[in-house]
Amino acid sequence: MTPDRTLRLCGLAVACVLTMSIAAGPSVADERLTEAQAQRASQNYQQYCALCHGKDREGHANDHAPSLRSKSLMEAGQLERFMATAYGRPGTPMAGFYTDIGGPLGKDEVRQLTFWLESQAGVTQIGLDEAPIAGDIELGRSLYAAQCSSCHGDSGQGVTGTALGNPAMLAMTRDSFVRHAIAEGRQGTPMQAFSDQLSNDEINALTAFIRSRATGWAVRKPVLRTPPAPEQYVLNPQGEAPTFDLVDDHYVMADDLYAAIQQKRRMVLLDTRNMALWQLSHIAGSVPLPYYYDRGDFTELAADLPRDGTWIVTYCECPRAAADYVNAKLADLGFENLAVLYEGAFGWIGLGYPVSFGETTVSSKISLDQTRDESN
Repeated sequence: MTPDRTLRLCGLAVACVLTMSIAAGPSVADERLTEAQAQRASQNYQQYCALCHGKDREGHANDHAPSLRSKSLMEAGQLERFMATAYGRPGTPMAGFYTDIGGPLGKDEVRQLTFWLESQAGVTQIGLDEAPIAGDIELGRSLYAAQCSSCHGDSGQGVTGTALGNPAMLAMTRDSFVRHAIAEGRQGTPMQAFSDQLSNDEINALTAFIRSRATGWAVRKPVLRTPPAPEQYVLNPQGEAPTFDLVDDHYVMADDLYAAIQQKRRMVLLDTRNMALWQLSHIAGSVPLPYYYDRGDFTELAADLPRDGTWIVTYCECPRAAADYVNAKLADLGFENLAVLYEGAFGWIGLGYPVSFGETTVSSKISLDQTRDESN
């Protein structure tokens, strides 16, 4: 069996948010807020967002929070804004507001706030390409130093502009979202449009350079690790079984799972995401069992799981779709004592619980194309 080695940082995250949005109701193009929903979204904005983004969405009231009036921002990346509001930007003052990670807003409230902001800006979503953007990273490096570093920082740390070196921000945004911001600027802010100053190739180069910093400002070449062997599947094999208080007889909360791990309870953790995301980071000790394996491969892998009543906890990114899917397949195969991590990987990280990061070697010269080629 050959695991998927496509190391894309943001693809599954964006796809999962899209799944959540569709599952919860109509798409953005079809959504029309009721008067009550719009009023509630306006109140939520004033209560939770205005302190930093300004009472009239003008931005930069505190902590360099961006303007939410900007046409170029509001017409692009509805999924990115949903992600930013729901899960925040770890490492920056922008916290997540989704209830699953301890915030005050439910999923519908986050979605309605996103739609309300668009309606206030009076924009129509332009639709962004999902494909990665190829460009000359070395050219992008020199352009960044000349054009961007004074506002965004020599190491992407942010000065008066956004912290472009923030891994969470880059992991949750598509290449096309970054490119659109460079080309069109952010109206009403110091961020100017570069479409009339740089060529298409130069904008692509700058985009590729910024994207190449998704795992840190010093480019790190991934070293793919070998998944655990079957004899390593069970965590704490001599430990006692956990006593989970499941929600809806199905979901385990992150607090309870973390407590069980700390207590060295016997269990199996299955990471059901894209294999590339397991390589990037995962809950320590988890075994990759991606949702997309076909029936034969899935059954073969599942054959190595214990059938003695050991608890098996699945988790994914979004926060439950893939984990629920794999959980159901295991149930069909006769496994018992199954649970799904309610908050998912983003929620786990948002709550501050630890993950095991992928192995990397620092290489300032590696190109994005090289990374993609060597990962296939």
